[in-house]
Amino acid sequence: MGVLGSLCYYTAVMPPGAGGGLGWIGEAAAGLRGAIDALPFPHESTAPLLKAFLTGDRSGLPRETVAMFRRSGASHLLALSGLHIGIIYTIFSRTLLVLGHSPAARIIRFLITVPAALLFTLITGASPSIVRALLFITLSELTALLGRHRQPLRIFSVALTLQLVISPTVITSVGFQLSYSAMLGIFLFFPPMQRWYPAGGPRFNPVRRLWEMAALSIACQLTTAPLAWLYFHTFPRYFLITNILALPLTTVCISLGIGTLVLSGLGLCPTFLLTATDAIATLLLRCLEIIAAM
Repeated sequence: MGVLGSLCYYTAVMPPGAGGGLGWIGEAAAGLRGAIDALPFPHESTAPLLKAFLTGDRSGLPRETVAMFRRSGASHLLALSGLHIGIIYTIFSRTLLVLGHSPAARIIRFLITVPAALLFTLITGASPSIVRALLFITLSELTALLGRHRQPLRIFSVALTLQLVISPTVITSVGFQLSYSAMLGIFLFFPPMQRWYPAGGPRFNPVRRLWEMAALSIACQLTTAPLAWLYFHTFPRYFLITNILALPLTTVCISLGIGTLVLSGLGLCPTFLLTATDAIATLLLRCLEIIAAM
């Protein structure tokens, strides 16, 4: 807990903005942005979008694109949040499954995923929702490392308490409130809604997957909609369509983008990977454009 408290305090006192401008952290953030800008994507809109997803820097996005995200109810995808670090964490976790589940494998997984999540948190400026996700990841990995059963609501409570104890003023942050509200909705409402779908059937069931995405979106809206209305006096009418279409595309875009960055850094990036990343990013923007026009 002392380590988590130190991390939370350090991120609480950081100046806002990607990288926080603190020494090597600022240099790492600038290096990441530069690496994304250097990728030769066919469409000029892909690099700015990927940079927004991975660094929180939206300066390269046209004003019309930002407005399109807002009108389509996809602002949460553009604003760097726990969603983005969660996607990156999932990529790391699934990649590291090849190590198995032995005590040694759990230690290696902890030593890779937690520092990677911390680095991403610092590079992107440590917003309250990102810090929340960092605490969730750290507590979850620590639970797995100790061989204990993960209890989501207990992790939720510990993370919330720790973040408020270290930085009480964070409770006034809208991002903090929305982030924890969304997770509360997922933990409380998503599991029973998920069970509404009949059991059985094939292992890969596209209809079941579609229902799970819809249930996840509804669960989040049940707890975040009142806050969104209180602060912004608006409600995303097409949130269900937006999330069903845009969330998978965003996940794939970030995954392909990370793969492209890693392989490009090694000088091994194939052209088809650049093309695939560009195609998914373009498709995402096109889907949101159609929804925004509805």
